[in-house]
Amino acid sequence: MKAKKILSFLMAMIIGVTTLVSSTGGVSAASTSENMSTMDFVLSMGIGINLGNTMEATNSNGKTVTDFETAWGSPLITKKIIQGYADAGFGVIRVPVAWSNMMDDDYNIDTDYIERVQRIVDMILDCGMKCIVNIHWDGGWIENFSTDKDECMEKYESIWTQVSEAFKDYSLDLMFESLNEEGCWDDIWNRYSSSTKGKKEAYALLGEINQTFVDVVRASGGNNSERHLLIAGYATDAELTCDEMFVLPDDPANRYAISIHYYTPSTFTIISEDASWGEAQSTWGTSSDYATLKKYMDMIYDTFIANGIPVIIGEYGCTTTNKSMSSVREYITAVCEAAYTRGMCPILWDTPGGFYNRTTCKFTDSEILEGFEEIKTMSRAVEISSNDDEEEEATVELKATASDGKVKLSWSTTLSGKCTVYYKRSSSDEWKTAGTVSKTKVNITGLKNGVSYDFKVVIDGVESDVVTVTPEA
Repeated sequence: MKAKKILSFLMAMIIGVTTLVSSTGGVSAASTSENMSTMDFVLSMGIGINLGNTMEATNSNGKTVTDFETAWGSPLITKKIIQGYADAGFGVIRVPVAWSNMMDDDYNIDTDYIERVQRIVDMILDCGMKCIVNIHWDGGWIENFSTDKDECMEKYESIWTQVSEAFKDYSLDLMFESLNEEGCWDDIWNRYSSSTKGKKEAYALLGEINQTFVDVVRASGGNNSERHLLIAGYATDAELTCDEMFVLPDDPANRYAISIHYYTPSTFTIISEDASWGEAQSTWGTSSDYATLKKYMDMIYDTFIANGIPVIIGEYGCTTTNKSMSSVREYITAVCEAAYTRGMCPILWDTPGGFYNRTTCKFTDSEILEGFEEIKTMSRAVEISSNDDEEEEATVELKATASDGKVKLSWSTTLSGKCTVYYKRSSSDEWKTAGTVSKTKVNITGLKNGVSYDFKVVIDGVESDVVTVTPEA
């Protein structure tokens, strides 16, 4: 929900002249997600929360990244803030982003803006959580797809080309999301009209955008060829996304989930005062309220989950102004439970001053948090697949790139333990330990140019092949 229309630990070790340091450019902790299906990936997220009103905030007077990040009331995001989310038990943070906040007329995103989003993603992954990055409302330009599709598609492709390049070496614990709620065009087809004229065209337009998203990300290479993707439903509305006209993308990796938001009833969740389109309600929890919740969650389950298509409830929640707090708690936990037990990942919409205090780095409502913890003990309609009967071959594949006085190591593995890095001069038989890390990429510095070095890594007793490189100025 936008406030919108209505509202990378690497211990430094010095052994001889060699220092092991954390690499730059967004290297995350060893991913837990490389060998997961997208269904298992979504299930493993547990319960999530949005970093709302932050990197998607717009500011007509903004000139710097900080101007935008703090425009809607958020402090600058720190590792302490992010760790607080992890300590509260959240398994994934969704990071809404307005990429055109700092973008030139040729749709080139300012490097500072991309790097700030990378830094926030680094914090999230380093804290052991998964992360979702999207294009959010972004000033509303997406609505122009209906009248200026070619120009909008050029901008859309440019954004995802740049974002894909910036994050292509990130672990698969990072997910991309095609759009926020803006995948709908009332000037083509209005759901509230009595006609279906234009409906097919409206759904086809969203299908084209989502297909472009998949094609651009997959073509960018690196980990993006296998990255889990989140496909926006039509208006991310439950009923409209479950419609037979909603077009699923063609993905060669077959690694995607569907994004649906849940703010039903909007008279309780969105408005705090009466509006022209509805009368605000201050309470929720009647038998009729629960019946409606069940109807929509069953609809989502029957359409997608039961057919092997994972779903993320990318946003749900409600305003607390002029609401009964007991009803707010009941609503939030009820929606969370309904989604979670059906095998979806519910991600709470939250903004500064909301349910998580970014100053104290604590979740403010203990009753809701206790409810989340109870929900996580409940059985689910879909469980993470067990590979106990299929023992996977243990492998560690190491790559090395030399430069001036240093070597960059990176490795992929089917194992999940910590990695011990070894090195020696190629002329020597004595291996030395550089250190044990939780990363999948590190820099070895302080090396002598023109000297040949051997490297290997060991995880749970499994060794990689030896890689030999020579640093050169």
